[in-house]
Amino acid sequence: MHTAPAVLARARAGRHGNAWIFGTMGLSAAVSLLAAFVLSIDAWHLAANPDQALACDINAVLSCGKVALSWQAKVIGFPNAFIGLACEPVVVTIAVASLGGTRFPRWFMTAAQAVYLVGLLFAYWLFSQSLLVIGAMCPWCLVITVSTTFVFFTLLHANAMQGNLPISAKAQARLREFFEQDLDLFLIATLMVLLAAAIVLKHGYALFGG
Repeated sequence: MHTAPAVLARARAGRHGNAWIFGTMGLSAAVSLLAAFVLSIDAWHLAANPDQALACDINAVLSCGKVALSWQAKVIGFPNAFIGLACEPVVVTIAVASLGGTRFPRWFMTAAQAVYLVGLLFAYWLFSQSLLVIGAMCPWCLVITVSTTFVFFTLLHANAMQGNLPISAKAQARLREFFEQDLDLFLIATLMVLLAAAIVLKHGYALFGG
């Protein structure tokens, strides 16, 4: 019969294995890909008819259409969702291949981490623009913000455990310890609470208005 501490120890150890890390990464990337696909379809509909109401236009605050028609939704000149359609399949491929035992070169994993850092910063910038400038929140964009956060940290988790990043041995040891102590879960939970709190504090009861 296993004691509670032993079960907890095994669960924590399993969280640092490939099954958990790359399984979570693949699922999160797949969710982002789905959201990007939906937003791409919405962008196509709005291109044909800017006045068309979208399924996620719930009220004045929760409105994909209002966000999609802003300049921030086309920073590079085309809908941001197309970036997700291009990038997320790569992450899914990394996750699935890694689950199958593939070990990618250090330079490749470092490059992936750097690219996804840009993606994470971009997602949070878009969130801040929606919250503070546009004045509306896109539900599917919020899904992408959350899933991008999970992908970034699971990718960093993998790189920390495999020692892929070009940092000093001391920094590598501290990064690995950060994940082994499950501090990443605390950081992710804190970010999610802060995002939710920011939305509620900004919009309040208007979130639930018709």
